[in-house]
Amino acid sequence: MELKNLSLQIPESNLPRVVIVGGGFAGLELAKGLKHASVQVVMLDRNNYHTFQPLLYQVATSGLEPDSIAGPLRKVFDGFKDFYFRMVKVDRIDHLSSTIETPIGNLSYDYLVLACGSKANFFGLEHIRRKSFPLKQVVHALNLRSQILQNFEKAVLTRDKSEKDALMNFVVVGGGPTGVEVAGALGELKNHVLPNDFPDLDFNDMEIHLIEGTSRLLGDMSSFAGAKAKKYLQKFNTNIILNRLVKNYDGQLVYLDNGDTITTQTLIWAAGVQGNLVDGVPETSTEGNRILVDQYNRVAGVDNIFAIGDLAVYKNQDYPKGHPMVAQVAIQQGRRLARNLAAHLAGKSWKPFEYKDKGSMATIGRNKAVVDLPTGMHFGGFVAWLIWMFVHLFALIGFRNKMVTFINWLWSYLTFDKGNRLIIRKFDRDKTSPVEAV
Repeated sequence: MELKNLSLQIPESNLPRVVIVGGGFAGLELAKGLKHASVQVVMLDRNNYHTFQPLLYQVATSGLEPDSIAGPLRKVFDGFKDFYFRMVKVDRIDHLSSTIETPIGNLSYDYLVLACGSKANFFGLEHIRRKSFPLKQVVHALNLRSQILQNFEKAVLTRDKSEKDALMNFVVVGGGPTGVEVAGALGELKNHVLPNDFPDLDFNDMEIHLIEGTSRLLGDMSSFAGAKAKKYLQKFNTNIILNRLVKNYDGQLVYLDNGDTITTQTLIWAAGVQGNLVDGVPETSTEGNRILVDQYNRVAGVDNIFAIGDLAVYKNQDYPKGHPMVAQVAIQQGRRLARNLAAHLAGKSWKPFEYKDKGSMATIGRNKAVVDLPTGMHFGGFVAWLIWMFVHLFALIGFRNKMVTFINWLWSYLTFDKGNRLIIRKFDRDKTSPVEAV
């Protein structure tokens, strides 16, 4: 039944209204930081949950269920006064009238904060966009998980060698943390899990290809981390292809820029991201697909609009191209902006954002990880893996999510098994694009 006369139903308030678009890391920290401020907070997001994106690859490779890494936003803000959440997509903003437009009504604001995050960047390669699998949302991870498991169910049934190769070969594009972690997780499946499920398949025929356009893996981390990651992946017999770009993909063949092709029905895209822009931001305030901001995360040329997280670009001497699009930047920007808004309303001065680098890390499977510390220390192996687990476990929102994830990881470590190999809903690429939800 169609609902009529829908509206956002936000009550009027004598307090300044802060509208936050996006419930990711940046928006979450901002809203939490405004809990005791004299403002009305309205958060808008197209999903009613926060996603811990660094662990999406584990959902995709059957290590975790979605509810282990996602938490309902309404529960996070339970008990907050004058806080309102609405599950809605923002169509555009009108900065001249301080209004946002949504499919179910408009909403005025005193302060607007764009924390819309990022989406996969396909660099204009439309065929790849339609056929490949990104990993930016929970639905993407579930699509990929279904695809992986369905491939092996089909491989058991076919006698055609070329078809079986296409089903059992996997290509990961992008040698950053996401690409490396996905390739490592596929290697774990190949070595320890899938052979028990499909004893009538020869897993020597399963190939994992990792393609990176530059000369090494983990380009934003140390050369030590890149070399270690390569060594760990080679233990899974991963075919690492460097200095090559993917030019096209038709659902069966991956075409490289040197003319080589790779047969696969599953291309996983981890080759880059771009800001998730909202219509209405002045063109003079944008650069590429991100929004230019000052040291207070104020959008260039607009006094009452702010951008934080992956969407924002703040250039300074230390970061001439802007800060890296990582969770820690988003978290710190959200916290700083919350303090600044509260201070501003109390008649106090603003403090500029200063990023405190806490290091970088990536895991490449069981007992294998790399860590770069801001002190200049670099290490890998079991200790790095424990640090990676500890940091990610405690970064999850909610005690339940932490406990469920810990139990899943402990079970997997003790049994060499992943217990979430369920095809909950079948994925048909001929009917639904893997990125349709972006």
